[in-house]
Amino acid sequence: MSYRAVTESSEINRRSFLQTSALATVASSVAVPAVHAASKTGKNPVIGEGEFQYECIHDWGLGNLPAGAHYGGASHGVAIDSQGLVYLTHFGDPGSIFVFDPDARFVKSMGDFHQVSPAESDSKKTARGHGIDIRTEGSSEFIYVSPSDPSMDFLKMDLSGEVVWRKDRESIHQDSDRYPEGTAFIPTNTSFSPNGGYFLGDGYGSSLVHQFDAQDNYLRTIGTKGKGEGQFDTPHGQWLDERDGTPKLVVADRANKRLQWFDMEGNYLKQLGGFLFPADIDIRGDILMVPDLHCRITLLDKNDEVIVHLGEDPEWRVKALEGFKMRGQRDQWQPGKFIHPHDACFDANGNIFVAEWVDSGRVTKLRKA
Repeated sequence: MSYRAVTESSEINRRSFLQTSALATVASSVAVPAVHAASKTGKNPVIGEGEFQYECIHDWGLGNLPAGAHYGGASHGVAIDSQGLVYLTHFGDPGSIFVFDPDARFVKSMGDFHQVSPAESDSKKTARGHGIDIRTEGSSEFIYVSPSDPSMDFLKMDLSGEVVWRKDRESIHQDSDRYPEGTAFIPTNTSFSPNGGYFLGDGYGSSLVHQFDAQDNYLRTIGTKGKGEGQFDTPHGQWLDERDGTPKLVVADRANKRLQWFDMEGNYLKQLGGFLFPADIDIRGDILMVPDLHCRITLLDKNDEVIVHLGEDPEWRVKALEGFKMRGQRDQWQPGKFIHPHDACFDANGNIFVAEWVDSGRVTKLRKA
């Protein structure tokens, strides 16, 4: 399968777009959370309601990139380590990961193993940085990275960038019995289990989720491609949900426009609809956050009731999704509006960092107001 076949735009087919546009039209009669004209500083808009209001700082850190560094065709994933350093995956150069300190100062680039060498006519390297998650194991922290390219390895590395191990397509195919000859493996994101194991979503490949134990041994494969209970169509991201005291895996089943929950043995538990194109998940306390590729970020309470759709604006969504041209039309982007939130995570203070699938990349810090 060529890389072109697995880009975001090729995955979002015309039928999905028309369905979403219809949803947007229906939703226009629903109350839209306010976008306040300006923050206390008088510079940035504030979105949200009540205790969930955030100052929108678009293009966070962009002006601090060193000469020659760029996000390329998209910014994709975001994760934060225990020191507050922010790691952002991208499709640019150099490396496939940019690292910033909490004050948006550029620290370093890393992850050049997820880059494609340029053609003779093109001096710019292009990365395939996609999913990124960080976990403390013992006294150290490790990064799990998933490139959106079938020729590249899913891998684990330390914070310095040294690779601990790699898993390629052949090893996953040997582990799981869900890969008939010729089927693809293109991972999208990782999540962690409480016993030291982890889950890997083959979101762009065969719409499966694989489970591994703390010793990196394969345990099982969850799901098959489809629309039924326990089936997936682009399981793009997952997370560990322990809000009720019992650990569960919650999966952003993107093209099926829903979340699904499973127990730690991979058994289906429940699902929740009402999403447009859910891309990933993060949890802080009782709040579950879903960055939705279709222009908004949803916050759910401990009962999985919607608290607020940050950035919700049905009229703007119709414009942003029209042919997906808006992702490359920076001059038309509006303050306080999202185009394509691809990943988002909370920091230790409850602020939110959002990475968007847009040309030239965009990271927004939502500072708790």
